[in-house]
Amino acid sequence: MDFKKLAEQYKDELMDNVLPFWLNKSQDKEYGGYYTCLLRNGDVFDTDKFIWLQGREVWLFSMLYNKVEKRQEWLDCAIQGAEFLKKHGHDGNYNWYFSVTREGKPIVEPYNIFSYTFATMAFGQLAIATGSEEYADIAKKTFDNVLSKQGNPKGKWNKLHPGTRDLKGFSLPMILCNLALEIEPLIDKDFLMRTIEDCIHEVMDVFYRPELGGIIVENVLADGSLADCFEGRQVTPGHDIEAMWFIMDLGKRLARPELIEKAKDTTLRMAEYGWDKEYGGIYYFLDRKGFPPQQLEWDQKLWWVHIETLISTLKGYQLTGDPKCLEWFERVHEYVWSHFKDTEYPEWFGYLNRRGEVLLPLKGGKWKGCFHVPRGLYQCWQILEDLSKE
Repeated sequence: MDFKKLAEQYKDELMDNVLPFWLNKSQDKEYGGYYTCLLRNGDVFDTDKFIWLQGREVWLFSMLYNKVEKRQEWLDCAIQGAEFLKKHGHDGNYNWYFSVTREGKPIVEPYNIFSYTFATMAFGQLAIATGSEEYADIAKKTFDNVLSKQGNPKGKWNKLHPGTRDLKGFSLPMILCNLALEIEPLIDKDFLMRTIEDCIHEVMDVFYRPELGGIIVENVLADGSLADCFEGRQVTPGHDIEAMWFIMDLGKRLARPELIEKAKDTTLRMAEYGWDKEYGGIYYFLDRKGFPPQQLEWDQKLWWVHIETLISTLKGYQLTGDPKCLEWFERVHEYVWSHFKDTEYPEWFGYLNRRGEVLLPLKGGKWKGCFHVPRGLYQCWQILEDLSKE
């Protein structure tokens, strides 16, 4: 495999195609913030602003400014988005709304914990870029809010009746694994290490289930036991594979090779588990008992699932040298570049049907923004570049 050539492919796609698309098409020059509902050619089809996607775009351009190049247009893009979020994204106590109007009036209450986690990441990364104490303070206060909500992330907007079937989900401990490293420079070291250990325990000891052959489930009961219901049987391969590169990063940070090895093995297992043997690609949702999943979109092929698999398999190979990781990377790379890349317009398709045909031609919406494609291209470019030098 020609790592140098592949590194160039990922870098060029990021720098020449994907980043210019978001810089040129998503910024709202009048009200601030970003449009994310963009048609195939980048035209705006809805002007509502979804706070978690606003935070992701602030983070992305701040991160690139910090790690790739001090480009003023990247920093300007991040700052204007952050200023919109600071003014309009929360209720005054850093409880972050789910969505606001184009002008910034709240539409959906702060029920979604990911509005909070990505605001933390956004202001944390931008604080590093700018040295702003104000941005650092917003990140720290929001992070405190996130931690205070771990027991009940939706708070008063939780529609489940308490006490009957109290479930906890995989997504919050998973995102905290990444978030903790993201804002490491801003928080107390002892506190950081305790948070990291808690997250690793949840992901690798609670949601990871050896009795199910070493797969990860999306929801468990509050006491950590399995639940036999739609939510309790749900497996989300993309989530699990994405979480494994967060765990690999933590394993590297903590010098724990056994953790890296376990995360690498889990990546391979979940890729195999989720792969569609008939049409290729990785399923969105599965039921661990093989029953019909509750989500009607269960068999769709989504952009982020496959991009996160590229990162995890490549990182697994880089950190362990397991050739199976490289085999999986090649398989998914081939699928991704032949199915998700739009050869006529910039940015990538997000939603394919089971057969791999484009289901929705949009480039962004309520759930797809400036995040998985550019972050994945950046991660793969960096790893491939390192591999080409070894």
